[in-house]
Amino acid sequence: MFTILKQSLYFATKYQRFFSVTMKGKTIILNKKFQGFPRDENFKIVEESVPQIKDGEFLVQAEYLSVDPYIRVFMKAVGAPIMGEQVAKIIESKNPKYPVGEYVVGEFGWRTHTVASEKPGDFFSLPPRVLSFGDLPKSLALGVLGMTGVTALYGLQLCEPAEGKTLVVSGAAGAVGTHVGQLAKMQGCKVVGVTGSDAKGQRLVKELNFDAFVNYKSENFEKDLAAATPQNIDCYFDNVGGDVSSSVLHRMNKFGHVVICGAISTYNDENTKAREVQTPVKVNHLVMEGFSVTRWRNKWNKAVEDNLKLIQEGRLKYFETITEGFENTPEAFMKMLRGENFGKAIVKV
Repeated sequence: MFTILKQSLYFATKYQRFFSVTMKGKTIILNKKFQGFPRDENFKIVEESVPQIKDGEFLVQAEYLSVDPYIRVFMKAVGAPIMGEQVAKIIESKNPKYPVGEYVVGEFGWRTHTVASEKPGDFFSLPPRVLSFGDLPKSLALGVLGMTGVTALYGLQLCEPAEGKTLVVSGAAGAVGTHVGQLAKMQGCKVVGVTGSDAKGQRLVKELNFDAFVNYKSENFEKDLAAATPQNIDCYFDNVGGDVSSSVLHRMNKFGHVVICGAISTYNDENTKAREVQTPVKVNHLVMEGFSVTRWRNKWNKAVEDNLKLIQEGRLKYFETITEGFENTPEAFMKMLRGENFGKAIVKV
């Protein structure tokens, strides 16, 4: 009798989706439009029904969610699920390219369950990708082996790093900054990281072999920057914008390169002001170029492979700041915007 009961429970659990049992999932929506720094009231967790999958589709269950600065800039639709990537496990499938039990990374947003297909995401225009990292953490698909890794690898090339050049990277303790600094060191650059605390800066020097760091919150920031860059600056990888970047641009060498990846210091302040930068750009014949990682979507997989090889060779380190619990995703997002993470900020669902 016990064996029959056990088999019946197994059958009911395995096939519950085929007997009109509606699965419920959770999603975090934009409850109110962002104005200034995000607050709890901007977010709301809602329950949603998960539809039955159709031919060509598959159902995933979230394991890791990504929190990134671009969400603050581009998330504007009130009532819509918060945008973003996640690593998820396939729990049902009617698509042979996405078998049950595999893990994928895709633009599924801040939700626990998603019915997906091969259709590219709305922001990065990439289809869900099945992970193949071996024994490495699957969460790396959101960082060093994902979007931020592609950003660092190809974005740095625009700086034209080379032996003997001085490179400054702002937001140096973040996912992109820690990656850029390591790659620049591999190419023979002197690397100076700009960060928001001495503790973070010391980690950059001790653990990642940065040559120096400068704390932008210090009253002596400009003097410290000058001391760290006695031969001025050849390359600047900008993640923060604002007055920090103005200070760096005023120390650039002639024909230097400035690459604009982000401006996180300005995202939550509509009244941000910074010193003019046209004069140093003009006088020093600087090359200034902005970019979005979508520029390299056709070379995305190659960048992931290259970064994976560097990790396997022991040449590239990665760092993650992990927040536990789906309901804590908004708080993880706000902590990231406050600069409380070292490396990639993610949420373990």
